[in-house]
Amino acid sequence: MGKKAVHFGSGNIGRGFVACFLHESGYEVVFADVVDKLVDSINATSSYNVIERGVEGTVTKKITNYRAINSKYNEAELVDEIATADVVTCSVGPNILRFIAPVIAKGIDKRSNDEKPLAVIACENMINATDALAGHIKDPKNTPEHRLDDHHERAAYANSAIDRIVPAQDPNAGLDVTLEKFYEWVVEETPFKPSENTAANVERPSIEGIKWVDNLLPFIERKLFTVNTSHATAAYFGYNRQKQTVDDAMRDKDIRNRVAEAINETAKLIVDKHGIAPEEQDAYKKKIIDRISNPHLADAVERVGRAPLRKLGRKERFIGPAAELAEMGHETPALLAAAEMAFRFQNVEGDDESKELAKIMAENGPEDVVTKVCGLQKSEKLYPKVVEVVQRVQADSQD
Repeated sequence: MGKKAVHFGSGNIGRGFVACFLHESGYEVVFADVVDKLVDSINATSSYNVIERGVEGTVTKKITNYRAINSKYNEAELVDEIATADVVTCSVGPNILRFIAPVIAKGIDKRSNDEKPLAVIACENMINATDALAGHIKDPKNTPEHRLDDHHERAAYANSAIDRIVPAQDPNAGLDVTLEKFYEWVVEETPFKPSENTAANVERPSIEGIKWVDNLLPFIERKLFTVNTSHATAAYFGYNRQKQTVDDAMRDKDIRNRVAEAINETAKLIVDKHGIAPEEQDAYKKKIIDRISNPHLADAVERVGRAPLRKLGRKERFIGPAAELAEMGHETPALLAAAEMAFRFQNVEGDDESKELAKIMAENGPEDVVTKVCGLQKSEKLYPKVVEVVQRVQADSQD
């Protein structure tokens, strides 16, 4: 019997990034989704294309050997697929993890302890997303308490960090996905090593393209505080200055400088905290600037800036590094300026979080906004500086 992977979320990242690597590694891919039209489209086609675009040219890859299950209507079928799969991956968004956990839990519970444990890897823009998913799966509502003692015999959970820009797609592209050629998929290896906390027959899944590491945190934070910080900074400043796309914003000299200044600040944290060589981080920063400036991957500033409440969170791309740097005694004017632009991203059409942000800003004092939105405490050195930012934005909205 051939290798099989179940992937939750058949959107652009699922089809274009994760499923592409699974396909190239010899897996049959079973997509699980709740969007009827997308599931029907996947099952009606025998192949689709992944188009990789880089400065050196374009490469097209043909993806085959897949099918889809509508998890709204076919839970029992999906449970059986998970029970007999080698790998489960997902790209559904951090807020959806709790909704996919129950069916994954049922599939894991149906597995024999004699089989190789199921490898579970969440591919989300979230630190320790697989841990979060595992927490939902092991919740007593989803897995009976008496089944937890030997749960590790049936499943192994590994956190991952993914890095690839997938812009908005041509509405007439069908299932085809266009994305950048550059990618990084880093997964922690320790959960797949036999130990007292893992099964004796646990095995690392054979997936080409993955970089296996013992300590994932440096890669997660380097990516989040460089790629995501720079991308969002360009988007928020671009939106504020009525730019259409991120690459258009990056052609504005002032915005480009502000992006560079923001990731110069985060570089201090990455170098000092994780021992990454300064010259290595400098090369990484340059690569990121080039990537988000790529005109072949034109991406609307509204799309990249969406969900400002999440992006202004305590562990996210602006407040996370700025708070740590402040405690280390560093000033972070560029990160605070980027955060200010995020606070100004309000009432944007099609983005519910931007509307909720506007409501929070209108109904609360600056201190409460900083606590509610950013999760900062008064005892933290960054707190008063973010309060000043919020005061400035609120004052401008009253003019």
